[in-house]
Amino acid sequence: MRDPDAPRLPSSPGFWRSPLRGPWFTSVLGLVLLVGITVLFVTGLASYAAYNPDLSPVNDKTPDKGILGFYLFAWPTDPHWLYRLNQGVHVTLGIVLIPVLLAKLWSVVPRLFALPPARSLAHALERISLLLLVGGALFEFVTGVLNVQLEYVFPGSFYPLHFYGAWVFFAAFVVHVLLRLPAALRGARGLREERKREQREEGGLREEGDTLVSPRPAEPTVSRRGALWFVGGGSLLLFATTVGQNFDGLRRTALLAPHGGGDPGSGPNGFQINKTAAYAGIDAAETGADVWRLVVTGRTGSVRLSRDDVLQLPLHSAALPIACVEGWSTSDQWWRGVRLCDLAALVGYDDDPPDVLVESLQRRGAFRRAALRANQVADPRSLLALYVNGEELSADHGYPARVIVPAAPGVLNTKWVARLTFGDL
Repeated sequence: MRDPDAPRLPSSPGFWRSPLRGPWFTSVLGLVLLVGITVLFVTGLASYAAYNPDLSPVNDKTPDKGILGFYLFAWPTDPHWLYRLNQGVHVTLGIVLIPVLLAKLWSVVPRLFALPPARSLAHALERISLLLLVGGALFEFVTGVLNVQLEYVFPGSFYPLHFYGAWVFFAAFVVHVLLRLPAALRGARGLREERKREQREEGGLREEGDTLVSPRPAEPTVSRRGALWFVGGGSLLLFATTVGQNFDGLRRTALLAPHGGGDPGSGPNGFQINKTAAYAGIDAAETGADVWRLVVTGRTGSVRLSRDDVLQLPLHSAALPIACVEGWSTSDQWWRGVRLCDLAALVGYDDDPPDVLVESLQRRGAFRRAALRANQVADPRSLLALYVNGEELSADHGYPARVIVPAAPGVLNTKWVARLTFGDL
């Protein structure tokens, strides 16, 4: 039966009765998010830099970034697993932090309704940063999860929405941290102070200005430490059902990842695929050895090469993974083909190969064309691959030829290559 004296408005402190809410509980969650979100932001910026968006418009999905691209640099090719590690951490950590984020938002709900809206300039800044923080966090996590699940339903491209949303969110995050960090550190000093606080709350005492601790708490059913264990257990469960998408032996455990489960087929070509030949609109009539031609253009003009012509060039091997923006990756696969720098030499770049624009037979979808920077072209492991794991490429893996570059995002490892244009981009 409802208490007739119970407050009816969420702006009243007594409306929120959970005994779990309090500065210590909120502070612990906040400190976890402080570390986790900082790592997410840094790995997100690194992931964006990996596309070399300042190299060519075909790579840049955020052309109006302005000063927000201040940190961009030539993405390295060493170590060859760099992008695999970066994106695996970014996506897995983002999913693992979801229970922590939801618990944190739940713990501060009373502050969203507290009156008056602003008691001082600092308090007004805190309230504004909190609103931007909550909205930005929900937007970033929702768009990120939907993109990972290959169910992106937002209008516009994922890249600019997630990129600009991240900057809005992180700016609000920094302001909020600067305003709340002293209180968060005080609130997380240790169990002794937590016990004292609980004793004060049980005695009906409430710190002045504290909008989290209810003045009329309900009977507790779990301790705050128990609630933290529950949140941690949720994060651990998400970790266990996601991280396996990066490891062959654990892939079947990645129940929440689209690229979890078993390998898509058997044999040398039986590893993960993002876009199939059918999805990309590849017609088998265009890829046959008797009709396919590779056009290589550069300083001295253009050459047209059949697949047999390409096979007559020196072939080299490299062990490299495929890693995608959605967070999944393969183990190292053995690729064999012609070095990109050797193809550059065919059109006048013998010593210092330049950038290259790679064009595919692909009919639809993003990154039908992609640009690679000179340092990527010069790396001896960067290949126009014809074989993988000792067998010809399958249609889904890019037959008759695909690019493979160390430490590059999967979409820059263009499949079904038709043209290479070398030169400064």
